[in-house]
Amino acid sequence: MIDSVLIDKPDRKLNIYAYSITAESHHGLLKVGQTTRDVKHRIKEQLHTAAIKNYTIELIESAACEDGSLFSDHDVRKTLIQKGFENTELEWMRCSVEDVKTAIAELRSGLKFKGTHHLDFSMRAEQPEAVDRTYDYFQSIWVEDKNAVPHFLWNAKMRYGKTFTTYQLAKKLGTKRVLVLTFKPAVEDSWQEDLQSHIDFDGWQYLSRKTEAQPEDIDQIDKYLLGKLTD
Repeated sequence: MIDSVLIDKPDRKLNIYAYSITAESHHGLLKVGQTTRDVKHRIKEQLHTAAIKNYTIELIESAACEDGSLFSDHDVRKTLIQKGFENTELEWMRCSVEDVKTAIAELRSGLKFKGTHHLDFSMRAEQPEAVDRTYDYFQSIWVEDKNAVPHFLWNAKMRYGKTFTTYQLAKKLGTKRVLVLTFKPAVEDSWQEDLQSHIDFDGWQYLSRKTEAQPEDIDQIDKYLLGKLTD
């Protein structure tokens, strides 16, 4: 009886892969396929007869979900097509590596994500502690004065994950607008990448002087980050 409801696990590991070819004819295209064999060897077999050597393996991901079920390269391409990306020919898709990762994340989770949200790692032990302590402090101040502007300093070490943790705090606070001010414009990439890649921030929008969208172009959504960098 139990065996009838359990999902059979495959004997061989199935991987989804994507590779690009450096050529004008393949600009912006990715070959999205699958194999149970060594991915590098399988791709070499595909390209050997055409003597193609100018290729780059962009992605290798397991095709397994947490419950042991599998999705296929066809499922990945179908998801990409549903998201509006062009299937130019056979297994070739006009999309980015991040788009493929997002499609895979959707197939694994059963959820739908906007943009290129695909990362699903959790906070490290010290990060939720910082979020909870800051949140509790803010709440205590607002009990005394709902119009107060509380301050809380994180004396965080390098590589702590300050941008990611800050977003988690904003999410817990139910913040709808976040203004980031910094004297180091070089850190903008980190703020943008964390917001646009992690599934916890699906539906948030990033704006700064480097992005094409302007504040007046903000989508009618509940949450967004308004990034501003000082000169």
